Amino acid sequence: MSTPVTTGPDAGPAGGDEADLTSAYRRWGPLVHVLAQRALGDSRDAEDITQQVFLAAWRGRSCYRPELGSPGAWLTGITRHRIADALEARTRRAALVEGVGAQYATMDHRATEGMDYAVDRALLTQELAMLPAPQRTVLRLAFYEDLTHPQIAERTGWPLGTVKSHARRGIRTLRVRLEDVQDEG
Repeated sequence: MSTPVTTGPDAGPAGGDEADLTSAYRRWGPLVHVLAQRALGDSRDAEDITQQVFLAAWRGRSCYRPELGSPGAWLTGITRHRIADALEARTRRAALVEGVGAQYATMDHRATEGMDYAVDRALLTQELAMLPAPQRTVLRLAFYEDLTHPQIAERTGWPLGTVKSHARRGIRTLRVRLEDVQDEG
């Protein structure tokens, strides 16, 4: 049984109209931004997190229950989840870069001579384009838009497990294809 959503000045984004969201942003936006800035150490990332938090609060406003805590506490919880997602994405990117760097470090010297960033990018774009559409969509959202698996699931409407499977299969396929190209060089 759900409790009716509170409206009024303390309702925050849960109040149900844009004026409540605007009021909540003015009141709680600086706190959300500071939390994200401290955790991520980057002002631009903190701005992105702040926007994501208020968008998530707006979309999930029907889930807010005032008896469980203040709007500030609710928004702080959303912020912590978004920060965790951002840190996870950083870790994934770092691991990917490290893996690619290690792969290039072990390549035959003749294969690396004359390699150009533009050629690598064109090759990766070509291989990505040959993936099935769901795998290509997931990988593009993950790497080009820096979205986490839960964010990709939310955007595409696919179950989280499906998103993870498409990502895993797409990366595996790309790895095999790129290793084949490396062996040919």
